[in-house]
Amino acid sequence: MELPAVSLKAIILVHWLLTVWGCMNDLFPASYAWGNFSILAVGIWAVVQRDSLDAIMMFLTGLLLTVLTDIIHISVFYPSNDYLTDVKRFSIGMAIFSLLLKPASCYFVYQMYRERGGEYTFNIGLIRAGQDRSTYEPIDQQDASPQWPDPSKAAPHPY
Repeated sequence: MELPAVSLKAIILVHWLLTVWGCMNDLFPASYAWGNFSILAVGIWAVVQRDSLDAIMMFLTGLLLTVLTDIIHISVFYPSNDYLTDVKRFSIGMAIFSLLLKPASCYFVYQMYRERGGEYTFNIGLIRAGQDRSTYEPIDQQDASPQWPDPSKAAPHPY
């Protein structure tokens, strides 16, 4: 069964709305808002530069990292039942809903990464996992080209 394609703009809009609703009161620290909104800004970069693998990869990585940070924020700052008001319940519910949607969003963003020409393996630094190193040529073993032409060889004709 193939899942329908989801627009990157729709993913960003839904997570933006859920993050705004999750930040409606002072329950979570500013790091929750900064983390989520900064990753959404990277998502906007991925929308603007449709052919950029870096933008979509950074957005995917950021979404994966915010899954971890959202779990930490929700578990550490979840109040006891004595302090739960309706607004706090709504805010926590939207933060949890955003957290539950992020794995699906990561899947769709990964599909977009593949559509843009990304590899199955991720590029981490200069060497890619699974890269064929048979064409690797070290710099220090290159033949040095002579500084002056060899006088024993005749110069080629210009025509």
